[in-house]
Amino acid sequence: MDKPDFIHVHNTFPLISPSVYWVAKKHNIPTIQTIHNFRLSCIQAMYIRNMKVCEDCLNKGPWRGVIRKCYRGSILASVVSAAVIQFHRIIGTYQNKIDAYIALNEFCKKKLIEMGLPREKIKIKPNFVNLQHKKRQTRDGNPLYVGRLSEEKGISVLVNAIKSFPDQVFDIVGDGPQKEILRGLSNVRLLGKLDQAGVYKLMQKTPFLIMPSVWYENMPRTLVESYGNATPIIASHIGALGELITHMRTGLLFECGSVDDLINSISWALQNPDEMNKMGLEAHTDFMMKYTDKVNYRLLMEIYNNV
Repeated sequence: MDKPDFIHVHNTFPLISPSVYWVAKKHNIPTIQTIHNFRLSCIQAMYIRNMKVCEDCLNKGPWRGVIRKCYRGSILASVVSAAVIQFHRIIGTYQNKIDAYIALNEFCKKKLIEMGLPREKIKIKPNFVNLQHKKRQTRDGNPLYVGRLSEEKGISVLVNAIKSFPDQVFDIVGDGPQKEILRGLSNVRLLGKLDQAGVYKLMQKTPFLIMPSVWYENMPRTLVESYGNATPIIASHIGALGELITHMRTGLLFECGSVDDLINSISWALQNPDEMNKMGLEAHTDFMMKYTDKVNYRLLMEIYNNV
């Protein structure tokens, strides 16, 4: 096999260890690492504990996560995960053996710098989707949620907000451990998992998508798809979501975890469809400027050429 020009690594945990970086460096092969989560400083990878943001291990040893059994609720599994992180910190793997990091947005870049990674090595390249946009249709669908039905996604916040709109139907797409708390709601259409075409069809009809996450989302594909379908988003003002969504331009931001604030945002959106329509068009403008395959290819090739 010919020697590659470079190696582009994504997730190495748990099946591939960081030793891949050492092998590449031994053979003088540049290495690029895309960061999809916060595993380099948090053994649970999401900076969340008891459904609240937790940065106790940021730029510190990960042993608090062992005591708290943050990885799969197991001390033994947490010890293994923490040991790998700490060992490679000590021997300088993350600082010296990787030539470039790709962060998905500015917020994630700042967190990587706080972790101790070299600022000059971190480049920003967001996720993208190859989406052929159809002409914007009449927004006569229902408010929409798309994603995993789990606590970190803010499902309990969403459920409590939905209860305040008994005459408004909400479409819920996805599956997960909190599915059951949605079953008893008469104004919810629980649609389960849908293929991409089915999701896009709903996005093209909904007046807005709701993203009530209570953790640091990195770069939700759902957000990019929503923008590509000219759909505005009502989202928690937390982490990268506060950067990716411009309040009153591409959507609405509400206080993370606040049911009342989410209710107010949904009420305003339902009462101001023309304004939400304008936000959807602005969201599509952002998509064309930042999240298409052509834009992404240019950014990626710049990073490859630099290394």
